[in-house]
Amino acid sequence: IASYKAEPYVMAADVYGVSPHTGRGGWTWYTGSAGWMYMLIVESFLGLKREGNLLYFQPCIPADWNSFSMQYRFHATMYTIEVKIVGSDSEVGFTLDGVKLKTHGVLLIDDLKAHVVKIGWKK
Repeated sequence: IASYKAEPYVMAADVYGVSPHTGRGGWTWYTGSAGWMYMLIVESFLGLKREGNLLYFQPCIPADWNSFSMQYRFHATMYTIEVKIVGSDSEVGFTLDGVKLKTHGVLLIDDLKAHVVKIGWKK
């Protein structure tokens, strides 16, 4: 904290690497760095990618994770997404409200109903 000298609860856009300010955080509260971190986690780590009205998944999660779930809001409609890691002899699969999907994407519809997406995924 003696080096960083920035708020510990916000994301700094810059951490100085040159003396005399080495390690000091800068440009806090002024940037979209928290938004970029959110995108990194949701898109690259959890694997959720939206293109128009289609939602795709390609998780890149730690080896010791067996599952995770998340809520995704599309306009006024809530989607509960449950990802479960399946064994090597299991088939990767996607269901939407209990109906098996033939693709790895989910067509998002703003119908004000609660939806459940279940994904079986191999590491």
